[in-house]
Amino acid sequence: MIILRHCESEFNRLYNLSGRDPHVPDPALSAQGQDHAYALVDELSHKGINRILVSPFTRALQTATPIARALDLTPQITPLVRERGMYSCDIGSPASTLAQDWPDLDFAHVPEQWWSPQPEPDHALSLRARQFRQTMRQTRHDGQTLVVSHWWFLLELSGQSLENGDWLHLSP
Repeated sequence: MIILRHCESEFNRLYNLSGRDPHVPDPALSAQGQDHAYALVDELSHKGINRILVSPFTRALQTATPIARALDLTPQITPLVRERGMYSCDIGSPASTLAQDWPDLDFAHVPEQWWSPQPEPDHALSLRARQFRQTMRQTRHDGQTLVVSHWWFLLELSGQSLENGDWLHLSP
């Protein structure tokens, strides 16, 4: 699989300026993040990706969208790969709102409040990462899966810190 940290969000941009939580729930990508998401199409379009799993957070959905369009794929909403509940940006939008904002995606299996409580304990994050790895190992899938997720979750999953828009290959 290929794991990808979402591109720069408005939360990331503002946090990097002040060093403080700017109180922006479920932020969209910044202008730089949007440009980066489109640039990822060139980087990833020749990697054999034929399935995209994406966190329900807006920044992850916006990162996955240009890649999915270029590959003619429909991202699969995967709450298990959501961000750890720590900051204001880790408060998501209700599933009904997301379904209205993203009418081409299937949110039917997503609970109305799907994000993690704050602060999410270490053991809960670790359990989610283990469950995701197990699911990926048990799922027979030909081709390459792209997983669009977040810093804390990807750190737990891979042991590596990824910057916004960074990606790497990872065995389940």
